[in-house]
Amino acid sequence: MSRECPSLWLTVTVFSVILALQALASTDPLDVMALQDMYMALNNPPQLNSWRLEGGDPCGESWTGVSCSGSSVIYLKLSGLELGGHLGNKLSSLRNLKHLDVSSNNVEGEIPTELPPNATHINMASNKLSQNIPQSLPTLKRIRHLNLSHNLLSGPIGNVFAGLQNLKELDLSYNNFEGDLPSSFGSLKSLSGLFLQNNKFTGSVVYLADLPLTELNIEDNDFSGVIPKQFQSIPNLYFWGNKFHVDPKSPPWDFPLDTLPIRHNISSPPTSQSSAVENFPSIRAGKHNNKGMSSAGIACTVGGVALIATCAALFTAIRISRARILRRKSLEKYSSTAPEDSPQILAATSPFYLGPRRMPPVRTLRTETTCRRSFSTTYKLPPIAKLYTVAELQSATNNFSEEKLLGQGSLGYVYKAEFPDGQTLAVKNINMVSLSFQEEEQFMDVIRMVSQLRHPNIVTLLGYCVEHGEHLLVYEFVRNLSLAEALHNQVFNPLSWTIRLRIALGIARALNYLHSSFSPPVAHCNIKASNILLDEELMPRISDCGIAILRPLTSNSASELAINQTGYIAPDNVEPGSDNTKCDIYAFGVILLELLTGRRPIDCSRSRGEFNLVTWASSRLHDREYLEQMVDPGIKGTFPSKTLSQFADIISLCILPEKEFRPPISEIVESLTRLCQRFSLYKSNSVVDGIEVDPFERSFMSTHTRFISSPTVSYLSV
Repeated sequence: MSRECPSLWLTVTVFSVILALQALASTDPLDVMALQDMYMALNNPPQLNSWRLEGGDPCGESWTGVSCSGSSVIYLKLSGLELGGHLGNKLSSLRNLKHLDVSSNNVEGEIPTELPPNATHINMASNKLSQNIPQSLPTLKRIRHLNLSHNLLSGPIGNVFAGLQNLKELDLSYNNFEGDLPSSFGSLKSLSGLFLQNNKFTGSVVYLADLPLTELNIEDNDFSGVIPKQFQSIPNLYFWGNKFHVDPKSPPWDFPLDTLPIRHNISSPPTSQSSAVENFPSIRAGKHNNKGMSSAGIACTVGGVALIATCAALFTAIRISRARILRRKSLEKYSSTAPEDSPQILAATSPFYLGPRRMPPVRTLRTETTCRRSFSTTYKLPPIAKLYTVAELQSATNNFSEEKLLGQGSLGYVYKAEFPDGQTLAVKNINMVSLSFQEEEQFMDVIRMVSQLRHPNIVTLLGYCVEHGEHLLVYEFVRNLSLAEALHNQVFNPLSWTIRLRIALGIARALNYLHSSFSPPVAHCNIKASNILLDEELMPRISDCGIAILRPLTSNSASELAINQTGYIAPDNVEPGSDNTKCDIYAFGVILLELLTGRRPIDCSRSRGEFNLVTWASSRLHDREYLEQMVDPGIKGTFPSKTLSQFADIISLCILPEKEFRPPISEIVESLTRLCQRFSLYKSNSVVDGIEVDPFERSFMSTHTRFISSPTVSYLSV
């Protein structure tokens, strides 16, 4: 063999090893370098599990906060991790990143000059970012949601919004911006939500006059001039605390004088999907001078080329196999209601959601014709789900009028529907973004699954409508009273301890049905007291079961924020790969705390040490003296201390910070069942330890007629 051949074979061998390593790696090298740079800039925080400065595979090793599609990082969620330092200088290398969330940290310095070029959602709220908005912002052509609120940004804003035709919601509130609004604001023709409150802006707001806004908050600035008449058409308008001039000769128009400001922080999961298919450069042979090449050299060359072709084929086979595995895993993950390692279901946390929501205006559904394929006729559901037309639901809800409004859930408004045959149902109007054909199929898959849920403690889905671009769900009607109202509204008598135990057991049984009767298990992902409806006999009915996975397909970002600021979210909820059934267990533990204490999960009216119920109660659950002091005054002394201790033990297991130690819901059902049985034995005696067991056992409905007629409208999920 000639001397040329060994070197060629060595080259081929090295090349083959490189190809094999690339085939087995999960993450694009540019993405890896960008994350390593960010890790260094954030001062190597230990809370970023698996992150490292050298090497590593973020997608394959499940780095904290990283979610991928194929080998591309598409979702980076690092919210509320107490991160410091800076964001680094290589974010622009994350070319397939869709959603960047670093909110609620202590990140300092300037916003990086170069941001992920294809990002649709960026949330940097509640940090210590300073200086101004980078001049490169117009390059983010796909950006839809941008939240820079609650930072230290300052100075006049330049014309950085030109060309952002897809921007739907922008939050710059609670900064130190000053000067007049730039003219590029007028080019934001898709903007529906703008929040500029609590800055030092001056001058006119004329550039905002012709924007398609549905929410505008410009309170507490130094704006002046005349308020544009176009603002009359903005449903949610807040403008107090400025220096506007009101022309006394102009005809009056209705300002929202009867509402308080809403402090929004815009953030929601990505709604677009990245392709898992990647392109790799083909291998090209260089030109060689064949003069004087020996037959052995030719043989080596031919053999080397053959080996390269074999390696390339092996590489391609590995890639194809891996792509199929990823696609199959993706489908398996989608079939569960809320897989934590799916980038679609991770909720973006954004703080400071305060204030009541305004009543929505009368809304007329779209009835224009569409070229989109009709899913109502091509996608068949089980016969238990009835197909409704838009016309039927419009008629039953009086064209979705305010008088029929029951409330607002995480996916949209809910209306009372009264049909000609006397049947009363509830219609949820889901605020969907424009969906692709694949996303429409995903929507129908979810409806197919949810329509099969049948349990006495779950609100039943009876029908659906996907006509003319609308997405409506029809549920059985449950009287408009939530557990949150029954516990926290002072107009009602305290729920007795017996009823509270019965409610707890009913919720647990419903969750056990979701977690155990389906494979993979169905996680609710939004368990809270306002999602627990009470029927006329005060039996609990869980709403919104199985539809949490639709949240990334909606445009209801404000409600998404509310979900993350209710006090029910488990610490592990921010980690991709978390078991969402265990997150349900945590949320159920918070509800048990509410039943025990009568307190809200988050109560800003209390002192700093008590405003978070779980934080305040965790250290007191195993101290008998403190435990007795925690009991809701309305039921104190109505049950024995042993029952209280056993109930506290169940709570303490549910709210454990480490999800691995939280028990499955089946064990909780068993514990609550035993507790109810034991308490029934205690109740068989009218007195226990000289204390009357249950003086509040009289009917909860008999003393308050508001249970017979619906209470005032509350924004709860149905």
